Amino acid sequence: MKTIAVVGGGITGITTAYALAKRGFTVTLFEKHRYAAMETSFANGGQLSASNAEVWTHWSTILKGLKWMLKSDAPLLVNPKPSWHKLSWFAEFIGSIPQYRNNTIETARLAIAAREHLFAWAEDEGIDFDLKKAGILHIYRDKAGFDHAGKVSTLLAQGGLPRRSVTPDEMRAIEPTLAGQYYGGYYTECDSTGDIHKFTNGLAAAAIRLGVNCRYGEDVKHVAADGNGASVTIATPGGEERLDFDAMVVCAGTSSRALAAQLGDRVNIYPVKGYSITVNLNDEASRAAAPTVSLLDDETKLVTSRLGDRRLRVAGTAEFNGYNRDIRADRIRPLVDWVAECFPGISTQSVIPWAGLRPMMPNMMPKVGRGKSPCVFYNTGHGHLGWTLCAITADMIGDVVVQSLGSANPTLNTTRQAALV
Repeated sequence: MKTIAVVGGGITGITTAYALAKRGFTVTLFEKHRYAAMETSFANGGQLSASNAEVWTHWSTILKGLKWMLKSDAPLLVNPKPSWHKLSWFAEFIGSIPQYRNNTIETARLAIAAREHLFAWAEDEGIDFDLKKAGILHIYRDKAGFDHAGKVSTLLAQGGLPRRSVTPDEMRAIEPTLAGQYYGGYYTECDSTGDIHKFTNGLAAAAIRLGVNCRYGEDVKHVAADGNGASVTIATPGGEERLDFDAMVVCAGTSSRALAAQLGDRVNIYPVKGYSITVNLNDEASRAAAPTVSLLDDETKLVTSRLGDRRLRVAGTAEFNGYNRDIRADRIRPLVDWVAECFPGISTQSVIPWAGLRPMMPNMMPKVGRGKSPCVFYNTGHGHLGWTLCAITADMIGDVVVQSLGSANPTLNTTRQAALV
C-alpha cells in the first residue's frame, strides 16, 4: 500500500488527506499546531463564494494599491519597504494581468464544482459547521462599482454561475437589517457560508476514522525527494526524526514556498494578511439586528457571515507586509466601525479580533499538481478562496496522485480512471 505524507493541517491539508485516504492510500499528516486549522483556516470570512471568483490581476488593483499605500485603514495596504520576494511577486502579478478573464472564469468553474464535493463530504460524515444556504449579496455604493460588477457577472456566467442584479429596494427585501444608501447590488442565491474551523476539524476526525495518521504538534524542519520516494524530517525532544514515504503532498499555506525550495521547485506564494472580527451576539436585540444573508461590500472589501444564531463574522482587507501576523488595532477598527454603520442595532461590546496570512500565488490561481520530482505534489496557494476551492482541488490532486502512483485499491482505481475518461 502506497504511503503519502501530507504537510499542513489547514483546510487544504485536511481535505487532501481525506481525499487520498478515500482513494486507498496510507496517509500521514504533519501539522505543527496541536490541532487542525489553527492558522489561516481558523477565523476567515466564512463565505463559500463562487460569486467572489474574480481574480485580483487587474490594473485597477495596482492603482488602488498605490493610492492607499500610506493610508493605514485602507482595504488594500502595501508596505513600501522592498524585498526581493515582494518585488518578484508583484512582477509576476503584473505579468498575469492578461490572464484576468480566463482565470476568473476558471475560478468560478472550480468554485461551483467544489461546492458539491464539500456538501457531500459534510453530509456523508455528519459534520455540523453552521452551514447557511442563504446566498451572498454584493453591495455597491456607486454606479462605477455596480457597472464593473456587471462585467464580472458576464465572466462568472461563462464559468457557469448565475447571479442577478438587484435594486436598492430588492436589496432591502433580501436583507432587511442592512442600513445605508446603495446604488444597487448583485445577488447569488446558490452561494453559502459556514465555519471553516468547525468543518476542518470535523473532516479531520473523519480522516482519522479512515486511517489517516494525524501527527499534530510536530514541526516539519526539512523535506526531501530523490525520485524514488520522499522524506519528512521533524523536530523531536531528542533531536530530529526522519520518516520516509512513497510520495508527499505539500499543503502548507504560506510555508509552502520554503518547502518547495527544498524540493527544487519554485512556488512563489506571498503571505497576504487578512483580518476578521467575530461579533458575539449576546443579546436578543443584536441577534435581531444582525444579517442572515451573507454580504460583500465592494467598496470596503469586507464580507460577513452569520455563523449560527450567536456569531457574526466580518472579514476582509489585504495587507502586503511579509510574514507578519500582528493584529493591528488600526486595521481592526474599520471592521468594527463598518458593523456600527451598516448594522447599528448590533452591540459591539464583545468582539474577537483575528489575523491570518493568505497564501497567494501571483496569478491568483492555486498550485495544484506535480513538482519536479515524480513523487512530490502540491495543493496550495489558494489565496482568499481556500475555503471556497478546497474540496475540488483536494479531489483534483487525489486524481493526479492516482495517475502517478496508482491506487492502493485496484477496484477504486479502475472505477475512477473510467470516470476520468
